[in-house]
Amino acid sequence: MGSANVDLVLPVQRIPRPGETVLAGAMTRGPGGKGANQAVASARAGAGTAMVVALGDDEGGALLRGALEGVDLSLATTSEAPTGTAIITVEESGENSIVVAPGANGELTLSPAALAAIGQAKIVLSQLEIPFATVQAAAAASKYFILNAAPAAELSDDLLAEVDLLVVNETEAEAIAGPDRSALLKKVPAAVVTLGGAGAVILTRDLDGSGEIAVPGVPVEVVDTTAAGDTFCGVLAATLTAASANDSITGSDLTNAVRRANVAASLSVQAAGAIPSVPHGDAIDARYAEVYL
Repeated sequence: MGSANVDLVLPVQRIPRPGETVLAGAMTRGPGGKGANQAVASARAGAGTAMVVALGDDEGGALLRGALEGVDLSLATTSEAPTGTAIITVEESGENSIVVAPGANGELTLSPAALAAIGQAKIVLSQLEIPFATVQAAAAASKYFILNAAPAAELSDDLLAEVDLLVVNETEAEAIAGPDRSALLKKVPAAVVTLGGAGAVILTRDLDGSGEIAVPGVPVEVVDTTAAGDTFCGVLAATLTAASANDSITGSDLTNAVRRANVAASLSVQAAGAIPSVPHGDAIDARYAEVYL
């Protein structure tokens, strides 16, 4: 569940500072949005994936419907608002800066059919580019709810009480729990803090084992980091779905899922764009075998 945007990507030598104008290279236009990226990542990683999403009745909406390959869009709704748009500057190092105009994403609510599907799903994944009330309603209806708390925001205790697994980067972790990331476990039973190229850290409270587990990054030549975090989240959810056949997720399940997600993210940053950079399951598994087996 989440956002879908048309991405306008501007290559720059460096991201502009406040008040500064810089010239960009040729602009490209393509499908993206955190929810769409994560849904495609989940589907390409091998999970049966449906998406609750709001799209505009416009060319952007048609572009996204066509790009969401392998994703069940029977729960998608059409909004009178335009399809969401993201303006992304990507500097030569691969780092990026993103501004999002939510458009139809800001109109997303849960129909009775969507709530029923959420309640039946093994795992539900959401982000914060849609209304908080919609996120909280989905969390309350879910069997196992993963929240990628991005963009960074202060979250209510009521919402966090419904979260089974929180996925955040360092900035997002600090927005929720302050500078000590271990304080996240006062709010959620488990969390994954992504560290960019350095990998990720797993924090667990209720799963078997406790404390922090470090998963080092996979060194690669970076082209574009735009969809790295979303690829990580989608593949994490897909891998946990496969592990939850017995309706339970263990600490070792989570560690293995983070490793696979880590490998997938390392593959995504080697290609440009959002959805176009998301790897397929065979590529993920081949690289996983090289790194971990």
